[in-house]
Amino acid sequence: MAMIHEMNVIALADLPALSDAKKAAGSRFVQLHAVTVDDNVFDIVYSWMEDNVMKNYKIENVTPEMTVPSITNNFLAAFVFENEAHDLFGINIEGIAIDFKGHFYNMSVTTPMAVISPAQKEARQKAAKIAAAKAAKEGKGAAAPADDLEAKLAGMDPEKAAKVRAAMEAKAKKAAAAAQKEGE
Repeated sequence: MAMIHEMNVIALADLPALSDAKKAAGSRFVQLHAVTVDDNVFDIVYSWMEDNVMKNYKIENVTPEMTVPSITNNFLAAFVFENEAHDLFGINIEGIAIDFKGHFYNMSVTTPMAVISPAQKEARQKAAKIAAAKAAKEGKGAAAPADDLEAKLAGMDPEKAAKVRAAMEAKAKKAAAAAQKEGE
C-alpha cells in the first residue's frame, strides 16, 4: 500500500490545539523541520502519521521574535526537533520538556541556518535594484510584473530559476507562434 502525504497550512495560534487533537487521535509524531524562507523568516512543518497517511502541517513566516509553543507536552520525542530548530534557526520555542537552552549543538556560528547565502542575498539585492531602476525610468512607482518575477527568480536556487526561465521562454514562443498562425 502506498503512503499518502497531505500538506495543510495552519496558523501558529492553532498549534497547541492541533497537537492535542493528534494525541487524542493516537497519531504518531514523525518530525518537525524548519525551512529558511528569507533572512530570519522560516516555515515550520510538523508531520504526523495516521493510518498510513503522512499529515504535514506548515506554519508560515515564523520569525525569531515570535514564540512557538512546544508540543513536547503531548509528544516528548519532539524535544530533539524543537532544540534543533532553536539552535540552527533561532526559532523561539517555549516550554520544551527537555530544553538544552541553546546548547543542543555547539557551533562556532549562532543560528547558521537563519540566513540566506551571500550569493542569494546579492542576487536578490541586484534584482531589486534593477526593478527599481526600471520603475524609476518608466516613471512608475512600482516594478512591472516581469520585474517582480525576475526578482523572485534571482532569489531562487539557480537551477530552478533556469528551469522557470526556460519554461517561460517556451510559453512565450508558443504564444507568438499561435498569434502568428492566427494572423495568417
